[in-house]
Amino acid sequence: MFFVKKLGIDLGTANILVCVPKKGVVLNEPSVVAVSIPENKILAVGVEAKMMIGKTPDNIVAYRPIKDGVIADYRVTEAMLRYVINKTLGGGSIFKPEIIISVPAGITSTERRSVIEAAYKAGAKGAYVVQEPILAAIGAGIPIYEPVGRMVIDIGGGTTDIAVISLGGVVYSASAKVAGNKIDQAISDYIKKNFNLAIGDQTAEDIKIKIGSAVPTSKELKMTIKGRDFLTGLPKSVEIATNEIVKAIRPELREIIKTIKGVLRETPPELVADIIERGVTMTGGTSLLAGLDELIFRETGVKAYLADEPLLCVVKGTGIALEHLDIYKKSIVSKR
Repeated sequence: MFFVKKLGIDLGTANILVCVPKKGVVLNEPSVVAVSIPENKILAVGVEAKMMIGKTPDNIVAYRPIKDGVIADYRVTEAMLRYVINKTLGGGSIFKPEIIISVPAGITSTERRSVIEAAYKAGAKGAYVVQEPILAAIGAGIPIYEPVGRMVIDIGGGTTDIAVISLGGVVYSASAKVAGNKIDQAISDYIKKNFNLAIGDQTAEDIKIKIGSAVPTSKELKMTIKGRDFLTGLPKSVEIATNEIVKAIRPELREIIKTIKGVLRETPPELVADIIERGVTMTGGTSLLAGLDELIFRETGVKAYLADEPLLCVVKGTGIALEHLDIYKKSIVSKR
């Protein structure tokens, strides 16, 4: 029997997600790999490796091989792809899958080639790469083949990808290397500077999710955070409120807004009229930040709407594209 599995992979800076057509999302794990330095050996991938971040002895390093949406460590990315392929298909599978992988809108041809190369080495039969905003649009249920301008803002862990789509193609796109991770870093830096407190990446992310906001609010949320005092080196707790987080992340959000405005300026007037009428669609985990839709509206005059399940839009888009590969192959897919 001739049989080929198809997999859609959202190779994100923060998470790696896998979709199987007709089955939906079958895997969602952190894009983290733990490596033993002396033997140069991979010890753990995904959830197991993320639990090691900041807690490893000197001879083990847990890190993310995808930086700002592109491969920072080729060998480790290949190992991570092999891990998710084997986990999805089952270790003993003799079938090599066809894979669609999402990549940031601003990726270079060299970076694109390295993603495809890593997929083939990890065991793919065929590998295609597609820009994230297009997959996000497909996953969010936007009819991309209509002669109508649609704007998608995909804000993930490493990059913010913005694209204007019409007739199945990208009319104009831009990518900014500012997203969830930079926002977490800004929160960390603010707490260090204002409270003399050292906190970990996980704590910074928790603060963003629980009390973070893109715009000042009259009903502030408060949170007690624990960390290490820089002056005494001893444990310390402080209380922080929403409007302080707004202040902490303002420069990063300004950068995202600047990119959105840049795309709007470069978009043909007819399509801008469509975008004003229909609004922009926000996808990606960081688009869940409270008040972000309001900030975009205030700064650009265009209404912003959060897609259903924004975290899963890109990977759901890979699944739909794989089901209709013959339709999508021509316009959106690039092979090696």
